[in-house]
Amino acid sequence: MKKLTTKLMIAATVLVVTAGAASAQTMRVAIPFEFRVGNRVMAAGTYRVSLSQPSGAPVFELSNVHSGRSAIVVGQVPDDPRKEWEAEGNPKLAFVCGSGRCALAELWAGPGSHAYKVRRPKGETGEDEYLTVIPMHPDKGE
Repeated sequence: MKKLTTKLMIAATVLVVTAGAASAQTMRVAIPFEFRVGNRVMAAGTYRVSLSQPSGAPVFELSNVHSGRSAIVVGQVPDDPRKEWEAEGNPKLAFVCGSGRCALAELWAGPGSHAYKVRRPKGETGEDEYLTVIPMHPDKGE
């Protein structure tokens, strides 16, 4: 009985580790402007965006390929992706921009997933804001 319990625990551990690795995905995106993620200011550049769901909530890590600087974002509000995003099929990052500043507002990991809104700094009252959407591509480790 003890051997069976041990084998079942090992099998369950392997299954959890395998499922965690399978659910993680990494994408690459070139962001041509400085932007905010929460309270952090990130430089323009090429980023790796990793998605994992360790406890059900999606966790995105944006890591600058050249500087190594990164930010962690937890998807706050799951929503259906925009119809044009689904039609195109590429994962997306959406930024709300205004007064020369941009902030990450939404992430979509691609077909079969929700789009997630993220917390961002509030714009100034009366400020004109616009949405900038940038497609992501699978990271091939280059």
